[in-house]
Amino acid sequence: MNFLDELLLEAENKEIEQTEAFFDLVLLEIKKLNDKIESNFRTAEQEAELINQWALKKNTVLNERKLFLEKKLEAYIREKGEKSISLCNGTLKMHKKQDRVEITDMELFLKHANKELLDIIPETVKASVAKIKQWIKSKPVPKGVTIIQGKPEFSYTLNNGKENGEDEEIGVESERKENIRVEV
Repeated sequence: MNFLDELLLEAENKEIEQTEAFFDLVLLEIKKLNDKIESNFRTAEQEAELINQWALKKNTVLNERKLFLEKKLEAYIREKGEKSISLCNGTLKMHKKQDRVEITDMELFLKHANKELLDIIPETVKASVAKIKQWIKSKPVPKGVTIIQGKPEFSYTLNNGKENGEDEEIGVESERKENIRVEV
């Protein structure tokens, strides 16, 4: 091997070392970028948590104020003694909830119940609340059953101010209607 071949071989080896060093630096740069990405996500999560805490704190105060105002509306309609009051920005309503039937002593009820008050499923006996409600309309309340009287319930509707005249009832599960029920 002559001097030129040795020089050329040495230059090729240095070039390979420099190429490997370059790509090692590329890997280092990728590692730094990944660390920065993770850091950005952590910072974003921390900022989002701060924003959520701030919103929760602000909305808690607003919700307490809203509940206070809803109680004022309910007191007003109760004082007037009316079932519905239509106002410019909405409607106040009072309506009685349905009575509920509660089986307080199942064994006592089953001892005295007849077939008309039961839903019989093979190997299972279950009280039929609907049949019991129908029964007590004309006959005495079966033993072991308690009638829980329905209480008046308050709700209100907000006018949404749109041209089509659709109102927004507070608390209904649809997207455009919401119905708030305050049990008394």
